[in-house]
Amino acid sequence: MQRFHTETLQKLEAAIGSHKIVVIGMMGNPHCRRARRVLTEANKPFEYVEIGSYVSGWQQRLAIKLWSGWPTFPQVFVDGRLVGGADEITKALADQRA
Repeated sequence: MQRFHTETLQKLEAAIGSHKIVVIGMMGNPHCRRARRVLTEANKPFEYVEIGSYVSGWQQRLAIKLWSGWPTFPQVFVDGRLVGGADEITKALADQRA
């Protein structure tokens, strides 16, 4: 596992260490678009890391899933901690506004 797409995982670890909010997604995924839209509408700056599309980048995304333990995309990290996907970040932001 440690040698499985190490470069991709190092890139993500660097982004997560450098930004308060990081969204890891993929091209063409509506859930990734929704997570980015919700964060933008809430005026929450974030870093977006796109890893391929439905037909490309699947091996890198598999490495990410194994690394994070989260089975789907997007994967949203806040303060270095995985909070979940689009549903979880939408709910978290709604709870903040309430």
